[in-house]
Amino acid sequence: MEDCIFCKIVKGEAPANKVWEDDEVLAFWDIRPSAPVHILIIPKKHLENVSAASNEDQALLGKIQLIAVEVAKKLNITDGFKVFTLNGSKAGQVVFHLHYHLQGGWKEKND
Repeated sequence: MEDCIFCKIVKGEAPANKVWEDDEVLAFWDIRPSAPVHILIIPKKHLENVSAASNEDQALLGKIQLIAVEVAKKLNITDGFKVFTLNGSKAGQVVFHLHYHLQGGWKEKND
C-alpha cells in the first residue's frame, strides 16, 4: 500500500525506533504512547487488520504473539503487560495495517 505509514516504515522510507526485526515482523516504539512502555508489533506483510488475515497467516499471527513475549522480556515488563489489536474504525483503528500494541511498565498502585 503506497500511503500506508507502516509499509513505509517496513521499506525504510519512514523512521521508527525499532526494538525487534526479522524477515516477517517488525516492532517499534509508538510515537503516541499511552503507557510507560508502548510498542507496536506489525507483520511486514500488509494486512488491513486481523479480519483480513486468512488461514495462510495463522503461523504469522502466532509468531507475533511469541515476539510480544520476547520484546516484553527485552524491555523488562514481564511482570505485567498486555497485547491487543484494534479491528476496524468502530474499534478505534486509525492505521489500517494490522498492528498489535504491547503495553506495560506500570507501577503497582501501592507504589
